Amino acid sequence: MTAIEHKPGALRRLTKRSQFQRAARGNRAGRFAFALQAIAAAQDAPGIGFTVTKKTGNSPQRSRIKRRLRAAVTACARDFVPGHDYVLVGKREALSEPFSKLVADLGASIVRVHAPRSPNDHKSSGRGPRKPKQ
Repeated sequence: MTAIEHKPGALRRLTKRSQFQRAARGNRAGRFAFALQAIAAAQDAPGIGFTVTKKTGNSPQRSRIKRRLRAAVTACARDFVPGHDYVLVGKREALSEPFSKLVADLGASIVRVHAPRSPNDHKSSGRGPRKPKQ
């Protein structure tokens, strides 16, 4: 197997801060237990990173959230598109969400971040409706 080829379902881990910042500029899909960020990458194998902030809970809770998200990623490994980097931002709700729902939401989020956007679908600042263009 050459350096360019990769096994289906094999994922790279994102480790550098710059990789996480780059993914934050890409497409997003929010769910109850996590948010998924995705952006095209130069490498062939899909890259995956996990972020859980301190405001979600103490260290054991954050670790448990990451473990549940890692398991969900393993279950959905074949759904990730080669040549993209993904970052999962965990929320406190990931602790109480049934695992099957977590996996189903992740699969739907992957589809959503790769869905083509319509011309009328603008990025919003979240501060109310946009004024019509004149």
